[in-house]
Amino acid sequence: MTETQSTLWDKVKKWLPGVIISLVALYLVLKVANWKDLSHAFTQINPIFIAASVVMTVLFCFSRAFAWRILLNSKPAIKQTFFAINAGYLLNNLFPLRAGEIGRAILVGQSTGLGTFHVLSTIIIERAFDLAFAALLLLSSLPLALGLTWAKPVAITTLVLVVIGLTILFLVARNTATVHSWVMKGPGKIRLVEKYILPYLDNLLEGLGALTKPQMFLGAVFWIAVSWLIGVVNYYIVILSIVPNAPFWWGVLIDSVLAMGIAIPSAPAAIGVFEASLVGALALVGIDATFALAYAVVMHFVQFAVTGILGMIGLMKEGRSLGSVFKAAQTQKNTTTFPSEEG
Repeated sequence: MTETQSTLWDKVKKWLPGVIISLVALYLVLKVANWKDLSHAFTQINPIFIAASVVMTVLFCFSRAFAWRILLNSKPAIKQTFFAINAGYLLNNLFPLRAGEIGRAILVGQSTGLGTFHVLSTIIIERAFDLAFAALLLLSSLPLALGLTWAKPVAITTLVLVVIGLTILFLVARNTATVHSWVMKGPGKIRLVEKYILPYLDNLLEGLGALTKPQMFLGAVFWIAVSWLIGVVNYYIVILSIVPNAPFWWGVLIDSVLAMGIAIPSAPAAIGVFEASLVGALALVGIDATFALAYAVVMHFVQFAVTGILGMIGLMKEGRSLGSVFKAAQTQKNTTTFPSEEG
């Protein structure tokens, strides 16, 4: 194998597993859906509710922009974080390997002078918050979907654990030097910790530095919580077209299952995995796979279109092309140790 072929294979093998997972997910979804009834299923979704979903998607992006701005110590303007987030979504939708996370870090890092490395660290914290909320919502709604009587105690217990986790995160933020020293002297000597945690430790602790003030910490948590609420409402509104009397917790279930689903490596835009996650979530509450697939396609299209348009506007405002940001993101990814995203 020549050096050129070896380099090409090194690139391919990074995104090939995600493509395979997407193809398998897409195959399974298409297999369970009835193609003859699919066109009818699309007509069941009210265009007014789709328009509402567009509005909710924009509001979701704004709430994420407010949260991220707080993590960045309020240095960029809200319009910068808003358009950068959408540019990141656009890159994720078109390119493999979660290029959007590094892409938006490059845009904000260069425009504000904070630097890409510093901005990347705040994205790690953002993902930590998302993981906490996703776990809370999933463990709160899944027992209801399965008809289990212990749903309420599980929800309360999960909420308590999330609060404890966020409190620990805040305490770590106030004592980063102590935590760094402790990890290096103790757990850092363990081989697995040295290999999988230490490369990201400084990134994580640097990002936590933005949360040393209680008002900043609570502000970031608040706006991320608002974004999750908007997301839940978004998915719930459109499902009402199919099931007018659907309980609100269906939206919670759908959003949380989707968050966990798209955390799996996949092709760009989470093609296949997005649809399979929604079809699977709706199967838990007894919705026919054909109607669930129509719902999933509509929701995916709305998010792809809205964030794509806003992302292109953001790139134009920065005077950047899609290709140049992606190339810069690939270069940065090859020189920076940064874990892949969850959602």
